[in-house]
Amino acid sequence: MNDRLSPEEREILDRFERGELRRVVGVEDEMESARQAARATFRKTRRVNLRVTERDFDLAHARAREEGIPYQTLLSSVIHKYLSGRLTETR
Repeated sequence: MNDRLSPEEREILDRFERGELRRVVGVEDEMESARQAARATFRKTRRVNLRVTERDFDLAHARAREEGIPYQTLLSSVIHKYLSGRLTETR
């Protein structure tokens, strides 16, 4: 497994094995907070019916197959990214 590590990962592992890394105080609370935020982000609370063209529907299905995810998940992700400002229109 060590032969598949990047140079940065190798350095981190080496430092860990030499005992140079220390646990951060309060990391468990921060990790739990991040877990809860992640769960809340993807919790589905509303159902939406959306009409799209046949072409867009076919493109969504094809792209979802490429990504290995359900097309509803793909569409939900695109909507979420656009509304949160992480997906913008380019011209």
